[in-house]
Parts: sequence; C-alpha cells; structure tokens
Amino acid sequence: MSLTEQLKARADQSAAKYPETIHKIMNNGIATIKDTQLAYRALKTGDKIPEILLPNAAGSNISIQELLLNKKVVLSFYRGGWCPYCNLELKALQEYQNKFEELGATLVAISPETPDNSLTTSEKNNLSFEVLSDTNNKIAEKFNLVFTLPKELIEVYKGFGIDLIKSNGNQEHQLPISATYIIDQDGTILYDFIKEDYKERADPEEIINFLKNN
Repeated sequence: MSLTEQLKARADQSAAKYPETIHKIMNNGIATIKDTQLAYRALKTGDKIPEILLPNAAGSNISIQELLLNKKVVLSFYRGGWCPYCNLELKALQEYQNKFEELGATLVAISPETPDNSLTTSEKNNLSFEVLSDTNNKIAEKFNLVFTLPKELIEVYKGFGIDLIKSNGNQEHQLPISATYIIDQDGTILYDFIKEDYKERADPEEIINFLKNN
C-alpha cells in the first residue's frame, strides 16, 4: 500500500471514530490556514534555501549545507511524533531511504519537537536518517511554513492527549504545514510538495520518480 493510500485509510478511520463537532473544528483549522495563503507564500521550486544548522536526535548539530556537498537532500518538515499521519510518512520515507541514496539524495526530516522527543520519534519508528529539532520553528519560519493553532483546535488536541508545550518546549502552539523538498547541491529547491492539509504528504514514489528524471 502506498503512503497516499495509507494516509487516506487513516483519514477514513478517523472520520468514523470521532464526532462531527471534532471534524468541523479540525477542518476549520485547515480552512483558516488556506485563507492565509501560507502554502502560496512558502519557499518553492527555484528558490534558494537558508542556512540550516540544527541538532539531531542525539544533540549533535547537523548542517544541511554540509550534506549538500556530497548529495542532494530530500527534506521533509513534519509536525511531530504525536501526529499519526507524520508517523506514517516517516515510516514510508524510511522504507525508501536506500533508494534515495542510490539516486544521489540524503534524507533528512525536521520538526519543532525538542531533541529528546525527536529521539523518541526516531526510536519508535526505527528511523536511520537524521531527524532534526527546529526549536521555535526558526527554520520553518524562513521557509514560510509556520502557523499558530486556533484555541479550539488546541483544546481538541489536549483531548487527544497531545501536549504541544511539552513536545516543542515552548508556549507558542505553532507548527509547520506539511512540506517536502528536494534540494540541489547548490541549495536550489528542485521539487516542492506543500499542503495545508496535514493528511496530505509527498508520496515516496513521486520523490523517486523525480530523482530518476532529474
């Protein structure tokens, strides 16, 4: 089953599990982000990425620019290990990591989680690629990917047992929208997948096809 199919199955399962009032709040949250045209303003194909130096799950600083000296980079921004759609994406990316490497690309994921929580996410999903902690969404802000959760949605998340203050180590309740990039060795974005709807992610097969042809 492809990642796209897995995500749809998860969304269908969620639709059947939770009441309409919950879905209305979550869908309104997505609509609010779309109204801000955040995805339109995000960095896209043809843009140059900023300098990225972030700690990995073990606390060691990783430079994307240094990784680019050897290969292209597949860069995925995700919300956190508490997000089931993110975990599906991370597991799918893990399955394709070797194929990315064979096609000349290094896989890296970024979230606003603290390094300790990123380590938990890495271990839970058996990830062997770098998972970086973007404290306070400083890098995601430079990509124009960050939004603030509305109060109603914060309360819904709390009802799910999701504590963003603990996860991200701040009081901001800010997250990046779903975004995956392929970055050329000179720092130019070659491919982008940017969606306000957290249930939509770049399918690894699409990334593979792009790498094969570019």
